[in-house]
Amino acid sequence: MLSSIKPSSSSFSTAISGSVRRSIPTTLNFSPLPIIKNCHNQSFHSNVVSHQKPLHISSASNFKREVKVEAYEADRSRPLDINIELPDEQSAQKLKIGIYFATWWALNVVFNIYNKKVLNAFPYPWLTSTLSLACGSLMMLVSWAIRIADAPKTDLEFWKTLFPCTFEHETDLEICLPCVLIDVPVFFLFFKVAVAHTIGHVAATVSMSKVAVSFTHIIKSGEPAFSVLVSRFFMGETFPLPVYLSLLPIIGGCALAAITELNFNITGFMGAMISNLAFVFRNIFSKKGMKGKSVSGMNYYACLSMMSLVILTPFAIAVEGPQMWAAGWQNAVSQVGPNFVWWVVAQSVFYHLYNQVSYMSLDQISPLTFSIGNTMKRISVIVASIIIFHTPIQPVNALGAAIAIFGTFLYSQAKQ
Repeated sequence: MLSSIKPSSSSFSTAISGSVRRSIPTTLNFSPLPIIKNCHNQSFHSNVVSHQKPLHISSASNFKREVKVEAYEADRSRPLDINIELPDEQSAQKLKIGIYFATWWALNVVFNIYNKKVLNAFPYPWLTSTLSLACGSLMMLVSWAIRIADAPKTDLEFWKTLFPCTFEHETDLEICLPCVLIDVPVFFLFFKVAVAHTIGHVAATVSMSKVAVSFTHIIKSGEPAFSVLVSRFFMGETFPLPVYLSLLPIIGGCALAAITELNFNITGFMGAMISNLAFVFRNIFSKKGMKGKSVSGMNYYACLSMMSLVILTPFAIAVEGPQMWAAGWQNAVSQVGPNFVWWVVAQSVFYHLYNQVSYMSLDQISPLTFSIGNTMKRISVIVASIIIFHTPIQPVNALGAAIAIFGTFLYSQAKQ
């Protein structure tokens, strides 16, 4: 709203102050602005209003019968704060997401290659999984210490969302793992992020130690089917019909790939299936853990890795043990040579990096875009592993893989 004061030929100026009053000549003819009563009895600032400059109404708020108006002179105008994303900014954001995706896929391919090389020479998936988590935890601790990355501002409640205890106790520091194992409904309802991540990670590594990388990822492409089933029967969520229909090619493709796999192994197959189920629970409870928390995706995954390392280490020692590790390590070094140590380091480092980038990507994009990117990532891993390891594959097996992956794409579109 624009209002102007039209004086006569006589010029004037008025200084307005809460404590000073100056009279205005009565001979002046002008159309004054409406007189507004200040109900709050607040004093005006000592600003000088000259007749040569129009007054601009900057803001007005109406509260019941009170009208508050603020005015400023033309040379004291205030800029409007309007957030408009320019084309250059949009292009930069798309480029940033593209770099995230390309880095994510490349790191995942490299990890899977070195992970399979390590497992072929050193078939101890529990230790391999532990080393991956330990390396990632160490990398993040160093990053926080030297301030490459900002340390997360967490509290006890945040860590409790990662730890497998959800019942009320007498003290906040009291933690009991057996309380979630009382019955099946409670177990599935309060299955926490760190435990789910640990099981999913170990199960996938066990699968890769028994079968080809391509077969593990073909079975893992069936994760959306587990997601829908768990959300429907345990969380009470419902989905539109196209979502359920998209599960048919996923399940059918995985089944076709499994029955036509030349080097089928039941342990490898079940490991991939268990990994799917565990990661579904991880994703579900991860959303609850992130809700209301101002922790970045990178730091959230770092905290998750540290908690998973604490959970996994005693189980790895109990299942395999130092004696088996020592004998297997000597055998691997004698067969492969010093490069084996580099393989172990590489698979541990790249495991953390690809997961870190994936969580960073999730901060920048929608879940739908992330799901599509995850599907494309799986395709790149399958193709790269077949080429590098010369994995024999039948046409029917390839058809099953293609159907399953296509079903995953349909699922991501139907859930939009």
